[in-house]
Amino acid sequence: MGLCRDGYWREYESFDGKIYTGCGRTQKEALRDLANKIADAKAGNNVLNNNTTVKTWAETWLKTFVENKNITRKSYLNIKGKIERNVVDAIGHMKLKDVRDVHLQKILNAQAGMSMSHVSKLRAYMKEMFGRAVKARLIPYNPAEDLELPKAEDKKRRPLTPEEREVFLRVAEEHRAGLWIKTVLYCGLRPQETRVLQWKDIDFSKRVIRVSKALESGTKDKIKDPKSEAGFRYVPIPDVLLEDLRKAKGKAKGDDYVFTQLKDKTKHHTESSMRSMWKSFLRAVDIEMGAKVYRNQIIESKVDPDLTPYNLRHTYGTDLQNAGVPINVAKSLLGHSDISTTANIYTHFTEDSVLSAQNLLNRYHENRGCKNDPRQFLS
Repeated sequence: MGLCRDGYWREYESFDGKIYTGCGRTQKEALRDLANKIADAKAGNNVLNNNTTVKTWAETWLKTFVENKNITRKSYLNIKGKIERNVVDAIGHMKLKDVRDVHLQKILNAQAGMSMSHVSKLRAYMKEMFGRAVKARLIPYNPAEDLELPKAEDKKRRPLTPEEREVFLRVAEEHRAGLWIKTVLYCGLRPQETRVLQWKDIDFSKRVIRVSKALESGTKDKIKDPKSEAGFRYVPIPDVLLEDLRKAKGKAKGDDYVFTQLKDKTKHHTESSMRSMWKSFLRAVDIEMGAKVYRNQIIESKVDPDLTPYNLRHTYGTDLQNAGVPINVAKSLLGHSDISTTANIYTHFTEDSVLSAQNLLNRYHENRGCKNDPRQFLS
């Protein structure tokens, strides 16, 4: 601190574990320079150069290029978590200019055995993060450009098995989550769509549910449009659910929520309260399936640990297939913007779907007068 041999004043101050230096021809200039640097550091405006660390660049990239993108808060936190847990924790101390593809490949290799979705997204995020560093002229090339994916599990959601479905419906008759379970199962709504479903969205005369809004993932009260334009849709209510909805409505008003929190019947579910309700229901299912319980704790589970509410939605998609609903119609009912997403469900060929197809074909041939001789089609 003070006037140095080179004739310049230097002032020093520590912030967030790092020493900052202010330099000037006078002490006043040095203090002003130091104050500016500390202010930049507090604002997150770190000075970037070829000595910038991976940790500093990750923080800058997340704050500048990711947080303000048109994505949900939950999506941002997922990206942030993957980068911090896997990249920053491993090589955050390294300077950007020293990072090589071998460092990043080791990070990816450590994810072997995890889901294909996870490792693919991690690779994409690293490629984007280091690619942006190239554009900022901090490094000459992108070390994540040609990374290879390790062996990973291609975990796809599945429909409920017949046994699981039977137990789910049996437990739903008594559990507080029962109506919600049946609605997702029989109408295929996304969980975030059910959270803000109001009674005015249900037309009992036409037997349809109008889906026009959803609660944004990762938030408590931010209501948004459905996931895509295709999310705006009308979903038919099957007879097996209609009467349950009528009874549940009772004297409720149109603006009242269909599914509410346990402690406050006027409030819609938050992500946390709905997760709690699902866990409670799944626990009841587990016990119904024969789980061993000791002192009110499950010590030997019988339920598949990978089950989520989306398995119910997937079951709905499979039901549409088994019922012979054309894939383009199923796409609309599920609210998919891309038919390939629907096709991923319609690839689950089941005995029911084969029998349904057989019945449809038999009916078609009978109507065409070709019951006994398919070759008549060629005439």
